[in-house]
Amino acid sequence: MQYRGSCHCGKVAFEVEGEISEAYSCNCSLCSRRGSLLWFAPRKDFKLLRGDADLTTYQFNKHVIEHRFCRHCGIQSFAWGKDPRGNEMAAINIRCLEDFDVDRVAVTRINGKDF
Repeated sequence: MQYRGSCHCGKVAFEVEGEISEAYSCNCSLCSRRGSLLWFAPRKDFKLLRGDADLTTYQFNKHVIEHRFCRHCGIQSFAWGKDPRGNEMAAINIRCLEDFDVDRVAVTRINGKDF
């Protein structure tokens, strides 16, 4: 299935292909403050439609995840990273997807505090 998403102001927009059956809620210092629900898709299935120049990147801790934020509204609709096998992934904030009911997917809690 193909999903479309954006930041709050709409300057950054994307689409991503895949099936969302589960999302993750992380308790690390950033995610616990941000409150996003994350779904991971292969980076090749993610397409930025607009807003590359409107994005800024934040990294912390081990600097392995590129948290991408709209520099206008501050919303992080996605991040870049790698899975444990080294595959490039997109971490999608499903709260930023158009017409997607976040209550229809199971949420798994991740202990990111200890990574």
